[in-house]
Amino acid sequence: MTDLKQKIRAAVRDDLAAIEQALVENLHPQFDLVQKVAGHLLFAGGKRLRPLLMLLAARLCGYRGPEPAANFAVIFEYLHAATLIHDDVVDGASLRRGQTAAHQVWDPPTAVLTGDFLLARSLSQAVLTGRTEVMGVIAGITEQMSQGEIRQLSHKGDLTLTEERYLEVIRCKTAVLFQGACRVGALISDASRERQSALDDYGFHLGMAFQMADDLLDYTQESEVLGKAAGADLREGKLTLPVIRALQAAEGPDKEWMTALIRRGDFSSEAFGALVALLARYGGLDYTRRRAAEHVRQAKEALRIFGAAPAVEVLHDISDYAWSRVS
Repeated sequence: MTDLKQKIRAAVRDDLAAIEQALVENLHPQFDLVQKVAGHLLFAGGKRLRPLLMLLAARLCGYRGPEPAANFAVIFEYLHAATLIHDDVVDGASLRRGQTAAHQVWDPPTAVLTGDFLLARSLSQAVLTGRTEVMGVIAGITEQMSQGEIRQLSHKGDLTLTEERYLEVIRCKTAVLFQGACRVGALISDASRERQSALDDYGFHLGMAFQMADDLLDYTQESEVLGKAAGADLREGKLTLPVIRALQAAEGPDKEWMTALIRRGDFSSEAFGALVALLARYGGLDYTRRRAAEHVRQAKEALRIFGAAPAVEVLHDISDYAWSRVS
């Protein structure tokens, strides 16, 4: 995984530098406090995957606009950061990207309003494209992500949550932003509908695989690597695919114990370790890996119409990276 990550970063070094510069130049806060709170998360690391996807999609489609594409790519990092800040407030999270969450450093109202500011910045950048289709994509993303979070909140601690409903939640929470980044790259390049559709499909399947991998990592990696507390999803009452699948397969005392632990919501590291062992025994972890791998395969398949362009190789590597984190 480390070699693959290094290969990707070497291939997109200039793109990442352009994104970092554009993030600073296009932020435009009028108050120092907004700069500090926004920067606390925005410049605390992060893969910059969503803006990178937009740049690569635009390159595949031959973008030749007068404005640097990175100025539009930041739409997706501002929007992503806004949702993370808001999610941390809603969830009462303590860590994000390995550091104290913004609402803990300042206060929830300040964090929420800064998230609102970042959302507004993403919309302002979308307007600069001069394309109503792009503004429609961004508006649609914000609607669906909000509804995905509300749906997830409504299923908090819901032991009857089905795989179908879980898939709809992660589509709205994660996949639509990946899709939108890829589609906007095609839109600003005046790409054909066929190419728009192909990149849309790639973004959808990559987003689904990426979220499934993140859900697995919550049970298979240490807090130091995750940048947040291990088992945070379950402590917040969020049932993800590894748990949903294991609960379906478990029976007798094991199922009763898992159910009691989930309902309690607060558990020791020893109990969490025992839960992970049950998730493995009843196939929840392996099943999620297989589903993620299938989405990776479909993501790659969607790019076939672009042939062997250099950007396609990078997008394939990004797909493999999403999978390699949990393979």
